[in-house]
Amino acid sequence: MRHIYHCPLRWSDMDAYGHVNNTVFLRYLEEARIDFLTRPEKNFKQGSVVARHEIDYKRQLVHRPTPVTVELWITEVRAASFTITYEVKDGDLLYVRAATVVVPFDFEAQRPRRLTTEEREFLAEYRDDAEEAVAA
Repeated sequence: MRHIYHCPLRWSDMDAYGHVNNTVFLRYLEEARIDFLTRPEKNFKQGSVVARHEIDYKRQLVHRPTPVTVELWITEVRAASFTITYEVKDGDLLYVRAATVVVPFDFEAQRPRRLTTEEREFLAEYRDDAEEAVAA
């Protein structure tokens, strides 16, 4: 199963050439990741931090008033991290393929922590090993 997030494009997302700036795509991924992890019924209440991003830009995205779709799914779950893979697209038109390694984090103790059983079960619902983290 994949989580779907419809991400609005903002006027400030554009660069001088009228395209969405490359760094803005990280914000799109962040918005989709937060939407995925902080739903009331599936909240990662103990916290998490980003350990790594990979991003492949497939085509330019021109600013327009309609949102893009960010699809995300889980490609790896370890004891103390998991990998979210994303596609930013319109239908079959792919703009970005990316992956983020997320580490559960105990903010009170200021250290990484292991995934809880509840978190592992939630992530398993979105697991798709058939997809590689980022296409070469």
